[in-house]
Amino acid sequence: MAGFWGKRKREEQQELDARDADLAKRAGAALVAADERIRVTNDELGFAEAELGSDATRGLREALVAVRVHMGEAFRLNQLNYDHIPDTAEELRTRNARIVQLSEWAEDLLEQHTSALAERVARARRAPEIIAGVRGDIQLLRERIPQAREITDRLAKRYSAEALAQVGANPAEADQLLGFAEHSVGVAERRRESGQREQANLALEAATEAVRRAATLLDAVETFEVEALRAESTLAAIVEDSRGDIAVALKEPHSPAVADAIATLQAALQALPPAGVNTDPFTHLDRLREANAGLDAAIAAARARAARPIPPLEQVHHAIDDADRQLAVARDLIAGYRGWIGADARTRLAEAERIRLDLDHYLGTPAATVSVIDDDHREQAMGMARRAAYLAGEALQLAKRDIDASRPPGPGPGQWGGPGGYGQGWGGGRRSGGSDVMGGILGGLVIGSILDGFFDG
Repeated sequence: MAGFWGKRKREEQQELDARDADLAKRAGAALVAADERIRVTNDELGFAEAELGSDATRGLREALVAVRVHMGEAFRLNQLNYDHIPDTAEELRTRNARIVQLSEWAEDLLEQHTSALAERVARARRAPEIIAGVRGDIQLLRERIPQAREITDRLAKRYSAEALAQVGANPAEADQLLGFAEHSVGVAERRRESGQREQANLALEAATEAVRRAATLLDAVETFEVEALRAESTLAAIVEDSRGDIAVALKEPHSPAVADAIATLQAALQALPPAGVNTDPFTHLDRLREANAGLDAAIAAARARAARPIPPLEQVHHAIDDADRQLAVARDLIAGYRGWIGADARTRLAEAERIRLDLDHYLGTPAATVSVIDDDHREQAMGMARRAAYLAGEALQLAKRDIDASRPPGPGPGQWGGPGGYGQGWGGGRRSGGSDVMGGILGGLVIGSILDGFFDG
């Protein structure tokens, strides 16, 4: 009998573990779906306000504000699932259930408001004017493609292939997206002339989103050139700060944790390439940032807080500047590849943005503009800035992992299928990614079944 009850208990525990794993998976998927729905709805709100005015869209705007507040709670709960504090199964189960509840509530609320506006938006949309605007944008963006190619060629002479991986294919992908946009505009015009207004609107939405994605990709190339130079400058400052940190740490009482952290930071400094070698400043910044964070934690555990030196104001400013740069890069990548990014990267970015906002509140003014920080606040401000930069770096690495895992096999950047999630439009139900367009995935837009038969003539 004891063996029977023991076996039954094990089976019950296995069943409970399976349900918990399924709940965790549902929580992650629900978090991504709700976050993507917010982004898509925000885009749609812009269309609606332009066509109906702010009074008519007040309800949707207020719903978005409320949803963002509650989704902030969902992201914080998900972050707790990954912190260093061990959790019980019951705590994880409660958090994941709450994440699912908040995410589904957010989607339902936004669906209710967007559905109420869908018919009015469809009637008010000035399709001929939008078509003319899209054609004008396509022409302007095509003129930028040669310059973008010139920039990537110039960057390739200075930075490594790993550093350029996130923007190297952007000119080619933008060119493909603009070709798709031109074709979709033609489809919209023909469907509108034949009285098929709903299909025309769907095709026009696809064209508009393709133009937006192409502009984002070209902007990212230009931004990358500036951010790479900024990263090199920041890297030089962090190298100097790191050497100072090592000098300070060597004066600490002997501690194995501090010794290991010093060795890790010294190894990161020694791994820096010599002048004239194509490098990846972003990767080296990540390594130094992580090593610095490890050294900070080891020192904090080895001595009393009161004995810690007060960091110089310039060092605090470097940490804040690095956090802002890292956040900007992570935001651009996640916004540019919407449909491919999972909950982990989004959660890290949300937590980093929260800490960065808390830093502004802590200092009582935007940290990037503050010129004086008193001694009592410098250490805390620097710690918050470094933590925000570290989490943003994790978000960037996780986003790259998701992109690599989701990129479909095929001939490469020349095929249809630029990454990123596209909205399905008003009144079309909840958004999702996927489906085949002309042999590839166009940024997650479900267009294969909707526009089947559109591409005639």
